[in-house]
Amino acid sequence: MIKRALLSLTAGLLLSGAALTSQAADITGAGATFPYPIFAKWAEVYKKMENVGLNYQSIGSSGGLRQIRAKTVTFGASDAPVAGAQLDKDGMVQFPVILGGVVPIINVEGFKPGELKITGAALAEVFMGTITKWNDPKLVALNPGKKLPDQSITVVHRADGSGTTFIFTDYLTEASKAWADKVGKGAAVKWPASSSVGGKGNEGVAANVSRVKGSIGYVEFAYAKRNKIPHMQLQNKNGKFVDPSEATFAAAAAGADWFSVPGMGISLVEQKGDAAWPITGASFVLMYKDPVSKAASKDVLKFFTWAFKDGKQLALDLDYVPLPDTLTKAIADKVWSQIKH
Repeated sequence: MIKRALLSLTAGLLLSGAALTSQAADITGAGATFPYPIFAKWAEVYKKMENVGLNYQSIGSSGGLRQIRAKTVTFGASDAPVAGAQLDKDGMVQFPVILGGVVPIINVEGFKPGELKITGAALAEVFMGTITKWNDPKLVALNPGKKLPDQSITVVHRADGSGTTFIFTDYLTEASKAWADKVGKGAAVKWPASSSVGGKGNEGVAANVSRVKGSIGYVEFAYAKRNKIPHMQLQNKNGKFVDPSEATFAAAAAGADWFSVPGMGISLVEQKGDAAWPITGASFVLMYKDPVSKAASKDVLKFFTWAFKDGKQLALDLDYVPLPDTLTKAIADKVWSQIKH
């Protein structure tokens, strides 16, 4: 449902933009599917105000990096931050634009969102294929009083290079030594579970989990909520079981020291705090310091200036966490000042 709605929204934006190209050029970007719902909503409102549309290709973080390096778009978006040394080599800057959470979603008959609990270690075993049935003793022990079915688990993962996968596997690497040793983290990994299927984008994973009985997958929370796909409660670093929400994402990011890492590419998984959601992440935007079109880059910065200031409630409505004012000011002062326009 969210895919159809967002595609219709984007198509409408692009069509209206095409009709008005003589008055204003659209902003071009490509990359992560994680921020796509909020990018689309921001674009809808911004278009009405400024008569500037957003042509954003939701093709995954790896695709976004390819597009920005090929200079076919003005900005790229990735949930897997690029290392500082590579940014210097590419001549680019990187900054976060929105915070959100990745959630494990399930298709198990009879269970509503948040009714089943799981730990990071057990989640890793499921995605490794070590736990293969929903009534495995480890899952039963975590859910006393719940009647778990004698049903095989189908793992649904991303088929494309994905920042959502990076955030999810970054978490599993922190939560499970076995996962760290055998699989590790990355935008694309070799999925070990024998009973698994891939889906393109957050949209594809959500669609497959909705379709396949007994399945489990991972998506950005907005996709789970809009599609009404049940999520699991997850045990955080403080040992508390928590649900995903704007409040638990914000709790995970509360102590973040963004400028402690070149390119601001910090990890927000497994943060301390009773309320912290353990698979919290950021979406990053990449731009050239010396862009091909300085006017286009200026338009991008104007768009994100508006989004940071006036798009906060829109973000909250979609269960994202907007960046605090102190951070957006620091981004403008320390990062945007490096971009020639």
